Amino acid sequence: MYLDLVDQNEQVIVQRGKNKAYALTAITETDRFFADPLVKARLTHSLNQAETGKTITVKKEDIKGLLGL
Repeated sequence: MYLDLVDQNEQVIVQRGKNKAYALTAITETDRFFADPLVKARLTHSLNQAETGKTITVKKEDIKGLLGL
């Protein structure tokens, strides 16, 4: 019943004792993708490269050539 409510975009809060509460939320494919430790590590590495200026510029026409477009 509670999961059906979540599927209908309803907010479901479960109270456990006086001081604990939990929110039930649907997980999407995107959430699963970003929860992958390898994906997180690669994103962190890429962000560090960008912050330290270790990036390259690629022209739009070069990308089209690489993709065979």
